[in-house]
Formats: sequence, structure tokens, C-alpha cells
Amino acid sequence: MASSKEQNSIYDIKISTVVPGFKSGHDGAQELTAMDLAMKLHYLRFVYYFKAPTFDGFTILKIKETMFSWLCHAYIPCGRFRRAESGRPFIKCNDSGVRLFEAKCHLSLDEWLESKDDSRHKVLVPNQVLGPDLAYSPLVLIQLTDFKCGGKSVGMSWSHVLGDAFSAMGFINLWAQAIAGHYPAQPLTMAQLPTKDQPLIMIQQKDTTYDLQNSKPKIDPLSVKRVDPVGDLWSTSNNSKMETVTFYFSTTELTRLQAQICGKKVDQQLPEFECICVVIWQCLAKVRHGSGPKVVTICRNDSKNRNKGIITNESQIISLVKTDKPIGDYEPFELGSLIMTKADDERMKIKEAMEIDEELPDFLIYGANLTFVDLSDASFYEMEVRGQKPAYVNCVIDSIGDEGVVLVLPTPKGCFDGRMVNVTLPQTQIFELKSVLEEDWCVA
Repeated sequence: MASSKEQNSIYDIKISTVVPGFKSGHDGAQELTAMDLAMKLHYLRFVYYFKAPTFDGFTILKIKETMFSWLCHAYIPCGRFRRAESGRPFIKCNDSGVRLFEAKCHLSLDEWLESKDDSRHKVLVPNQVLGPDLAYSPLVLIQLTDFKCGGKSVGMSWSHVLGDAFSAMGFINLWAQAIAGHYPAQPLTMAQLPTKDQPLIMIQQKDTTYDLQNSKPKIDPLSVKRVDPVGDLWSTSNNSKMETVTFYFSTTELTRLQAQICGKKVDQQLPEFECICVVIWQCLAKVRHGSGPKVVTICRNDSKNRNKGIITNESQIISLVKTDKPIGDYEPFELGSLIMTKADDERMKIKEAMEIDEELPDFLIYGANLTFVDLSDASFYEMEVRGQKPAYVNCVIDSIGDEGVVLVLPTPKGCFDGRMVNVTLPQTQIFELKSVLEEDWCVA
């Protein structure tokens, strides 16, 4: 939780709803894929920080006018959930809009960003979840916070059921384009369900073919954690209080870590993301006294299967890495090689687990195992508002499992200036993780 200083700095909060400027959704029904529903308990929270004079003279009335136009081209996230007779949720594209929060801050943007409290970003983005009044819950919430220096933050809460982080960025970037008077040729769409004409849903994964209509119930895949039915309140509680801490890995530090992990294997270098995974995985094994984790989940962008203008959960690779001995028995390079060569794509198994259960189970994916999410190639800093790009962007995933999540993000100067790593874990493990990172890898 943010310190009282940061919380007390936010005041004069106003709430409204912004809808498309003209009828856009036409009350259409947007069906959800199995992967969309598997992600429904997770939420992405972004905060973009812009320095003055980005929003100088840009009044809230003018801002809302640009939003009216923007949402006409992005009407699906403006819808609300309904249930079919079968109980399966779908989005009714009824142009109900996004929830907008306006707030002010007593501090300057520089003072805010210089704070050592890693949880301060939370008060700049709405933390609501979907439900319990599911039919009235907005899927997207935005908070605009004015700092005393003239800077502004744009916080966005994005329901993961709509799509992954890259989909969320595509959505918010459309607003930046609308501010400049540029609009896409076609509105945003979502990945479609298989057509009803298909007599058999067949999914191919490596050497196994799954028949989703006739499969017998199986054990849930290791990449998910089944939770008790949540009904219309799409959220879950943790057994432990969770906390997020941010680490910065400079280019120099990453080069040193690569050399430390790979040793003399000049022809076998590990990429930076895998190095970060190895370092944190081994440190957490120490924190947890060698008890694991023996299984981790790796999430990456499936860029080859991502199409512009589509918000989707189908274009994120979710893979599983399993070990057959204690983590402490692995050399760092050996563990890194395992991540690179032995990660099994779990997406088809997750879809199968969703579709063969008529009750549509409620799953956690992030934090079901220790989960590493590679967003290092995300174009956070390409969002341009009135000629200015954000000075800083923060991102976390909310409503996760107790095993924790590690987000690997770009820095303000891009991938050539290292990586920012947001680690969300049970609060009791954070202090020990910091100590082991500094002691074993000289990362502070």
C-alpha cells in the first residue's frame, strides 16, 4: 500500500463516464474465447507520466471531446457484460463507456517520481474489479491526475478478459492518435470464436490433438490454479499480503550478469530476459529455503500471430518450465538453457480445460506458479501526446496468485538502457529477496 504521504497528496477526485460520441456498438454481442475467460480474474494497471507542457491548455472538456471520438473506434471495451442462457459471459456492445476519474496532487511530478515508495503508483490508477453488479461494471477505468508542476499522469485499469498488455497498449495509443486527429480505418475488434458450423473443435499441439467437445475431464494443467467459483465478482483473494518492488537492471549490470551466468561459454550467450529469470528464480529458491519453485510460467508476446487492430488474449505465449531436481542443484547457465529450450506451450491445454467443463471454471494464471512476463519489447514509450512522449511508465498485474509475478519492462530510454523489473510477491518474501539479490548478484 502507498505511504500516507502519497495517499494524502491526492485530492479533489471527480468521477464521470465517457461514452462514444455516436452510436458505435449497436448493441452487438461480442463473444469471448476460452483464453479470454481463463484471464477474467486478472487486471492490468498502467500509469503513464507526462511532463509539462504536454497537457498545457488542454482542458478536461477538450480531453473528453477527444475521448468521444476515440471510443467510437474502440467501442468493445465500452460495453458491459451479460450472460447467455448457458451462463457463458459475453460483452454487450451498448456504448456504456469507460469510467473517468479526475484528481489533483499536492506534489510535483519530479517529487513523485523521486519517491522511494514503489507502491505509490497504485493511487494514480483505479483498482476496481468487475462485479458484483457485473452488468454495470466498466471494463476500462482511466484516471487523470494533475501534479502541481503542470505534469499529468494517465492511469488505466484494463480488464485482462479484453486482451493482453499489448492489446491494452493498442487501445490507449488510439487515444493519443485521436488527440492528433488521426483515426484507424476500422474500429478495434476482438479475436473471434470458432464458427458454429464447425462440427468438431480440434486443436493441434505438437504431437497431440485435442477434441474439445468430446474430451473427458482431465487434471487441470500445471499453468493454472483453479479457484472457488467467483460468480459475478471477478476477483480473488490472496493467502498472503502481496507487495510490489521495482528493480532497475542497467545495461552494464545486465552485461555483467550475462558474463557471470555464461562464464567462458562465449558461443552460448543467454538473452537478457532469461538472465533476469535465472537470477530471480535462484534467489527466490533461497528465500523459500530450497523448496522451489520447481515449476515456473513464462509469458511472452507471440508477435508472429498478432494483428494490428485486434485486442486479444490469443497472442500471448504461456509456457511452462519444470525442473527435476532442486533449483540449488542447477548451475545458472543450466537453468537458463532450460528456460530457452524446455518451455512447453500451455495455451491449448488451458483452452481444453476451459471448454470441457460446462461450468466454465475460474482460473488464475499469473501467480499460479511463479510467473515471468516479458514486456521488454512493449512500446510503452511510443505513446505520443501533443508531440510529447511519457517520461516514465509503470505497469503491474493485479488479482494474482500467491506464487508471485515478475514483469520485465523497458526503461524510459528503451532497451538500450537496461530493464525495469516489477516483482510482486508475498510481503514476507520481499525483504529477503532484496538481501539475497544484493548478496549473491550485487543487485540493489
